[in-house]
Amino acid sequence: MNIIRSAFRNPPLLTFLLVALVWVVASLTLRGFGAYGHLRYLLELAAVIGIAAAGQTLVILMGGIDLSVGAVITVTAILLPLISPAWDPTGLAGIAAALAIATTIGLMNGAGAAYLRVPPIIMTLAMATFLQGLLVIVAGGSAVTVSNPAVILLGQARPLGIPSGIILWLVVSIIVLLLVHRMPIGARFLALGANPLAARLSGVGVTRNTLIVHSLSGFFAGLAGILVLGMNRQGYVGIGDPYLLTSIAAVVLGGTSILGGRGTYAGTIPGAILLVTTTALITVVNASPGWRSIMFGTLILALLLVSGREARR
Repeated sequence: MNIIRSAFRNPPLLTFLLVALVWVVASLTLRGFGAYGHLRYLLELAAVIGIAAAGQTLVILMGGIDLSVGAVITVTAILLPLISPAWDPTGLAGIAAALAIATTIGLMNGAGAAYLRVPPIIMTLAMATFLQGLLVIVAGGSAVTVSNPAVILLGQARPLGIPSGIILWLVVSIIVLLLVHRMPIGARFLALGANPLAARLSGVGVTRNTLIVHSLSGFFAGLAGILVLGMNRQGYVGIGDPYLLTSIAAVVLGGTSILGGRGTYAGTIPGAILLVTTTALITVVNASPGWRSIMFGTLILALLLVSGREARR
């Protein structure tokens, strides 16, 4: 009983327990669901959402929201094969250039929010719309095949039987958790999300932190785009679209307040796994896309209601 009470007071722990419960029940009732290969595959899919949601978590903690995540993933997946120089046999120069572009897009989002005082949700939505139109002009409707060896290695390699994407996600998780909970900049993000006026009066730089948090969101979205490109071996317009809502949902499912100022990436991690697991279960039982949307929407709305009730206390 004490564990249950603690879980309801600790949203990340509650999400972890829910993931474990779903995995145990599904493994006992669905043949092959609990096989190591299948669970490894689910974690590999969750890694993309988790990495994209890393930047989304930081933006939401500071009271904003980034609606350009999916577009940045698509931009990275399409441009990287086009800008990888032939003289670089490792492919690392192309990856560095793609990440620089993704980070610059995030920086532009931050600049719009900080200097033009455009609300982040509007600024990132406008950026996403602009990028989608630009990609249609540049790439048209054709897919771009990747030949970058580093990208292929990232998407396909399995050192010690563990997909590279999962290892990358582990590294990202450690960095983000340290940033939020062990570094002064994380405390500033939380302070600005909890009470912007009080944070400003305390000397917290709003402009600088807005630029930093959106740049990090662009960087992590670009990293997710590289992983998606490596896993699919090609990029195309719309490849990043599914990761916009799932990156937000993973944050909310992990207990981070959509209002900002309260939460942790430790909850986003099981939130991403729960989303992928739920999708797999719906696929197994042959549920229609309509029922899938209803189930996802119901779950997210329920957690939003809980989050809103806690914020009013």
